[in-house]
Amino acid sequence: MQIAVIDDYQDTFRSLACFAKLKGHEVKTFHAPAASENALVDMLSDADAVILTQQRTPMPRSVIERLPKLKMISQTGRNTGHIDLAACKERGITVSAGGGGGANATAELAWGLILSAARHIPAEVQALKEGRWQTSLGTGLAGKTLGVYAYGRIGSLVAQVGKAFGMRVVCWGREGSLAKARDAGFDIAASREAFFSESDVVSLHLPMNKDTAGIVKASDLMLMKQTAILVNTSRAGIIEDGALVSALKQGRPGRAAVDVYEVEPVLGANHPLLELGNVVCTPHLGYVEKDTYEAIFTAAIDQVLAFDAGQPINVVAL
Repeated sequence: MQIAVIDDYQDTFRSLACFAKLKGHEVKTFHAPAASENALVDMLSDADAVILTQQRTPMPRSVIERLPKLKMISQTGRNTGHIDLAACKERGITVSAGGGGGANATAELAWGLILSAARHIPAEVQALKEGRWQTSLGTGLAGKTLGVYAYGRIGSLVAQVGKAFGMRVVCWGREGSLAKARDAGFDIAASREAFFSESDVVSLHLPMNKDTAGIVKASDLMLMKQTAILVNTSRAGIIEDGALVSALKQGRPGRAAVDVYEVEPVLGANHPLLELGNVVCTPHLGYVEKDTYEAIFTAAIDQVLAFDAGQPINVVAL
């Protein structure tokens, strides 16, 4: 098979142990994101199968219908909202999406962002490189309130670390996740308003779908303390469009730490959050670490090999 691997930003796919499984197949890897749909079609024109890295590149009908050779899409992770599944089904393209990644990597990054924002670590590192010493006063976390929005796989890990740091942990979300949080011994906020207004740190851990799009409103953010930190390692779209930039400019919350953006990748520093001094921004690093890459790409490669053997697995469109 001819297999295309796109959005291999770090040129790391061939260095993974799981790459050896593709011996005997022709593999092309592409590191730079496609600049247009035409460029994407050119990349994939000879491919029998394509391996997608998370949701980095959409696969709309306008692309799929121009790829007559494409027989299979192997998705890392279970999220397929960026793929036109109906178009794939019409053209007989199998789509497999079976997960493979864990929650730890994103939970770890969430805490890296919380600590970076609370102690002004990026700014202090830069100041030291510029010859200055101690330019800010950080905020300790012990005794403060950590708000976890959605106590799921990632949110539960973030909550446990907050407890270890001596924080009061309060949770909010759907009744199912609140029941799990309650069973684990964590507090449930008295109301949505109380959750946002009482938390010193709010960490968002919601999946992105039609029910969660824009679920965090400008009105929620304006309830937050001027000393509070909003952390988003989920998806930018769960916050109402434009609300976070506006709220930060008004000082409620006082700071944010963000790993996700409406359109990715963000190139040329072209995003309003990057212009604000009260935000720590990282380039969607939540899952970007070696063990997670091995897990998600092993799963994706296994899906390709199963399809080639005539026994596709984890099929979401056939």
